Amino acid sequence: MATPIVNAGAAAGTKAPLPRTVILLGWVSFFADVSGEMIYPLLPLFIVGVLQASATSLGWVEGLTQAAVALMTAWAGWRSDRGRGGVRRRVPYIRWGYGLPVVGKAVLSAATTWPMVLGGRMIDRVGKGIRGSPRDALIADSAEESQRGRAFGLHRAMDTAGAMVGVLLAAGLLWWLGDSAAAPASTGAAAGDGGRAFRIVFAISAAMGLAALILTFLVKEAPHAATGDEPGARRAAGGVDATGRRGVLGLPRRYWMVLVMLVMFALANSSDTFLLLRARDLGMRAWVVVLAYAMYNLTYTLGSYPAGVLSDRIGRWRVIGIGWGIYGAVYAGFAVTGAVGVWPLLAVYGLYMALTDGVGKALITDVAPNELRGQAIGVFFMVNGLTTLTSSVAAGALWDRVGHTAPFVLGAAAAGVAVVMMLVVAWVGRGRAGE
Repeated sequence: MATPIVNAGAAAGTKAPLPRTVILLGWVSFFADVSGEMIYPLLPLFIVGVLQASATSLGWVEGLTQAAVALMTAWAGWRSDRGRGGVRRRVPYIRWGYGLPVVGKAVLSAATTWPMVLGGRMIDRVGKGIRGSPRDALIADSAEESQRGRAFGLHRAMDTAGAMVGVLLAAGLLWWLGDSAAAPASTGAAAGDGGRAFRIVFAISAAMGLAALILTFLVKEAPHAATGDEPGARRAAGGVDATGRRGVLGLPRRYWMVLVMLVMFALANSSDTFLLLRARDLGMRAWVVVLAYAMYNLTYTLGSYPAGVLSDRIGRWRVIGIGWGIYGAVYAGFAVTGAVGVWPLLAVYGLYMALTDGVGKALITDVAPNELRGQAIGVFFMVNGLTTLTSSVAAGALWDRVGHTAPFVLGAAAAGVAVVMMLVVAWVGRGRAGE
């Protein structure tokens, strides 16, 4: 029998309509990403260009906020599996998760130092952490196993469509407000005197986040969402999965095999803000950088749903492996490209995200016990986020101390190692299947 790490996720049949909850959560994420992506491509330009902080500071901001997401996601996933009164509850965490970012973005609009940006981002990202595992677990609870890749693919497509709208809106506002409004403060002036355009965009983004919060009040729990108090869950909590094998935290061995492989790649995956900082470093104006980032969101949006469908048919790992190879090629390209090359590279980078993000979540839910699905997603995000903290801080330090191309050379090399390791594991798995 082939090892599950190779074949996890292959499924048949994707014609059944997706549940209303999946579609509604897609719209929630659409509006949340309109709000979130109005800010994200501007952060490196604001922190380094307006507040005059170092790339290392940018790495700490992005790394620490990713760590906050990681820890909160693990906690929220664990709590949402248990619920109250015999019923698993995911929706309250989803509502809090979409409410806190509204506050965080308001703080960003008033930031005059990079630690203030860190504070605003922490509030924002704590919200993301609270909602992430319960929302993804609710999608998995609501969808049939044979359509799970499609469900996550649709969610990622709608999420990223919102991101594209937000990016285009930010670019339009920057262009309309003018470059002088987005310029750094002059020497001797307070940092808060510069970057007026950025602050206006941040404030509008906070207002846009309210739409996502309002929509969460239409989301309902999945039918028959039993808690971890049921016998199967007690068995899993005691460290035994459905096959009778003991595992750490009640999660089976194949889950941990998948997690190790995904985290190996995360060592290569520093914050995407360094891609945008590289674009600025090549001489692109702020609103042009944001428009180039829209190309990334376009291919991400168009590719996410087909990638999910494809993973249901041919298996998750094949799709993810192709995505990892694309990532390595893009990072190698960013190490040598000029400004013109930023556009196609970001477009191809969106294809990498489409092939790996939603498909990776579907893979995690494939190998997790139903009773501990939220916890499984939470542990994945926690470990992945803590790894991203390391890679982002390292990327910032390399940028400042070695050179602006160094983070991309390292990312490309580490991605190549991850792809090779995945192929080795797949080959070993096939060999064992033939014994």
